[in-house]
Parts: sequence; structure tokens; C-alpha cells
Amino acid sequence: MAQLTTHDVTIMFLALAVLLGGARLAGELAQKIGQPAVLGEIIAGILLGPSCLGMLAPHLETTIFPAQGAFPLVLSVVSNLGVVLFLLTAGIEVDLSSVFRQGKSALLVSSCGVVVPFVVGTIAAGLFPRFLGAEPGAHREIFALFVGTALSISALPVVAKILMDLSLLRSDVGMLILSSAMFDDLVGWILFSIVLGMMHARAVSFSELKHTILLTLGFVVVVLTVGRWLIHKALPRIQAHTSWPGGVLGFIFTLTLASAAFTEYAGIHAVFGAFIMGIAVGDSSHLRKRTREHIHEIVTNVLAPLFFVSIGLQANFVTSFSLSLFISLFAVACLGKIAGIGWGGRLGGLDRRTAWVAGLAMNARGAMEIILGLLAIQSGLIKDRMFVALVLVALVTSLIAAPSVNFLVERRRTTHLRDFLSSKLFIPSLRGQTHSEVIREMSELVAPLVGESADRLFEAVWKREMLSGTGRAHGVAVPHARVKSLEKPVVVVGFHRQGVEFDSGGGGLSHLVILIITADSQTQMELLGESGRVFRREEAVQAALAAQNFVEFMAAVNAPAAE
Repeated sequence: MAQLTTHDVTIMFLALAVLLGGARLAGELAQKIGQPAVLGEIIAGILLGPSCLGMLAPHLETTIFPAQGAFPLVLSVVSNLGVVLFLLTAGIEVDLSSVFRQGKSALLVSSCGVVVPFVVGTIAAGLFPRFLGAEPGAHREIFALFVGTALSISALPVVAKILMDLSLLRSDVGMLILSSAMFDDLVGWILFSIVLGMMHARAVSFSELKHTILLTLGFVVVVLTVGRWLIHKALPRIQAHTSWPGGVLGFIFTLTLASAAFTEYAGIHAVFGAFIMGIAVGDSSHLRKRTREHIHEIVTNVLAPLFFVSIGLQANFVTSFSLSLFISLFAVACLGKIAGIGWGGRLGGLDRRTAWVAGLAMNARGAMEIILGLLAIQSGLIKDRMFVALVLVALVTSLIAAPSVNFLVERRRTTHLRDFLSSKLFIPSLRGQTHSEVIREMSELVAPLVGESADRLFEAVWKREMLSGTGRAHGVAVPHARVKSLEKPVVVVGFHRQGVEFDSGGGGLSHLVILIITADSQTQMELLGESGRVFRREEAVQAALAAQNFVEFMAAVNAPAAE
């Protein structure tokens, strides 16, 4: 059996140390300036690869990262393991049932968010293949399908971070955007798997291609139905009879690697199997929050950074950069995604600005498109020029997503939270012992003032609460709903001295409860966003709860804005 020499082992560990250290340092710096860590990790790879270090000190670059010998194979193994487990974590965050709970709006947004950019990208690449990066001799149809697929996917982690930063994650709009992004990722990976199967089928028969597609679809159906049920039944038994967290982590990683092996055998990439298994595992209510955190910490702090930093070693981002290709790809990507989601949102009943917000947020491609690009270049479907353009499109769309959404929400703000606060809708001591009782109490207070039935208001808020808890960090809860017959927004504020469970983001009880009822999604989005900014800091929440009356509460509300 072949053995690594002492020199091979030395170079391997030195290179991995440089890559991991550089990736983590750059990732931390990126987070310091409000950007996702993956951005810094990829930039670190570009600086350490042929684009920078290779041009400034070529001998040093080839010494640390030799193109021959054992290191390329070792890096390939580590990178593959990293990306497989990264897709596991992405799958765990997917809650497909939320798409159906959201109803028509989410279905239309998610469907149009995939179909329109896929069609636009496929047609553009089919009509102008060389203009969009196709190399001479490339299979025109398969290349066009790949471009359409790559441009239809969204970056779920980036989208979630944008919504979290704007305090919209648990709002109606936030849930709609997030569930639609989940659906887009699932469909995008299925499409890409089929494209890879078609590419491999160029050297095999049609029957083998059909076999690959049937195996893929069968795998998805089995894992997301029977497999998901079995995992849900097995998790509590594993947690009861094995050491924690080792037993359950071993179980999840074993299933993930087995799924990755099966989908690779079926003729598509291993990452698809990991992604689908992640969905099945994450859907179980028995998967503890701490277990999710352990998986996330292991993958995002060690394995995933090694994968993303290795992207910079794949190509020279200076010599392979084409401005015309980048601009063309960027324009097609933004046009298809924003127009598709905007159209779907309007058909689903969203107002124009909310539809724009959804489109701009989901326009972020992030890590998911980069992974597609890397798999495509490894499979020979694209070359360095197209790969570099795809990576840059993914990075730029992720960078501009948050500022553009924030600009749209803030610059066109027409309502402010303080304008709807009233001493008549201020409850210094809530009596309800559960969150349903608290919502009922607040609904009964506001009903006579707006000419609505207390039962109708309660049902609207409670129905929304059942979709997803509205608790936030630092003991704040913001239950909300839309009631179309309201003439103007209603905001009720209440203090609960003992605290009540609202599924808080911080995991504790909620003491400050803000009930927001609006007639439209735009006003709801503005009021929810502002309530999140006003009470983002624990000091602001404590100052509000220390108020003895409504006047003191208003002083606390206005204090953060003046700081």
C-alpha cells in the first residue's frame, strides 16, 4: 500500500495550517465589517493562490501548495469532506413545510424565483453561449442548462443573515423570503444533479442517463418521506441510549456520508445526498438545538473554511478575469432573479415594495453558486474564465443584497413605531400566564378602539403565532398579524413581570410584549423592523421595563434614537 513520505506529511500539514489559519483570520475580519465569513475565506484563498502569492512569490507558493505529489489529492479529499458536511448544515436549516404553511404567496414567490431566472439564464446562454462564457467545443444545451441552474439558486445563509440584521427574520415577509429561498435551493440542486447526469451521459447510453435520473428522484422521495419518518423515530432512542453528543453526531454524520456515497454512485455529486439528508434530519423536532449548534460549529469553523479557501487555489483570478463576461453574467443573474421573485410576489398579493425587498434579498447567491461553479469546473463543464466570473457574481450579489434591502426599507419608510404608541394601548402589568392568554388580553383591549371583534383579532394573531414563534432576544416578543379591514396600524405594549414563553430567540421568557396589527405587509415590515432596532440592545429593553408609566416608556423608546 502506498505511503506518504515524511516530506509529503510535512507539506500537507503546513499547507492545511496556512489555509485554515488564513481562512479563519480573514473570515473573522469579514464579520467585523458586517459581511459573511465565507467572503473573507474565499478572499484568503485568492491571496494565497496563484492570483496573488503565486505572482509575487511563485517559488514560495509552489513550495507550500505543490501542484504535483500527494498534496493535491489530500486537499481534494479535505475539500470534498468540507463541502459535503457544509451542505448537511444547509439542509438542516431547510424547513420545507414552512413553504406550504405560508400558502399561495410563498408558493408563487418560490416557483417564480426558480423558473424565471432558470428560463432567462438558459435562453441567454443558449442564444449567446460564447458571450456568457462557453468555451469552444462545449456542449451548447448542457452549458445553457447549467447557467440557468446556477443563476436560479439563492444563498440561504446570506438571506437569513440579512433578515436577522433587519429584525425581519420572524415577520411574515421574512418567513416568506426564507421559505422561498429554501425551496429554491432544493430545486436548484435537483436541476444541477440532472445537468451533471446529462453531462456524464455524453459518454454513456440514454438508458444509463435515465437510470441516474430515476435513482436521484427515487432517493429524494424515499429520504424525505420514509427516511424522514425513521430518523424522527430513531433520534430520541439514540439520545436516550448513547452518550451525548457523540452518539447522535455519529448517527447523523454516518447517514450523511452514506447518502453522499449513494448519490455519487447514482451519477450525481455527493453533495446532493448530504443536502437531502440534512433536510430529513433537520425536520425532526427531536434534533436538539445544542446538537445543531455542535454540527454547525464543527463544520463552519474547521471543514467549510478549508473548502472555501481552497477555491482561490483553483484558478488565477487575475489572468482569468473577463470584465465583459462578469458584467453579462451579473446582469442576467440580477434580471432573472429580481424580476422573477418580484413578479411572483405581486401575483401572491404582496405590495410592490415588499416584492422588491424579497427579490433583492434572494438575489444573493453566496456559497451555493460557488459550490455549483466548483463542481462544474471539476467536471470539465466550464473553464477558469467562467468559474472566476461565477465566483465574483456570487460574491458581489451577496455583498450588495443587505445594503440594497436596507436602503429600500429605510429610505422609503412612511411609518414610525412611536407614532402609533398610545397611553390607551399601554398595559403596565399583563395578567395572562401563557402567550395565548397574553395575546387574548391585548386583543380585548384594542378591539373596542378599532371597531373590531376581539375574537377576530385574537384568531388572526394566534394563527400567525402558530406558524413561527415571535419571541426575540433580551426578553422581547412581537406578536403580529395583518387584518385588512383596519384603517390604521395598531400597536399595543405590555409588560409581563414574571415573563411568559414566546419561543424567544434568546431561549428565555419574554417580559416586553409588543402587539402589532396592520392592514398591509409594507407597514408591518416597517414597524417590525423599527421595533427590532429600538430594542436590539439589552440595555434598551431594561430601560423600557423600568418605566413606571407610559411617559417614562416613551422616554426609553426615544433614548436609543438620540444616542
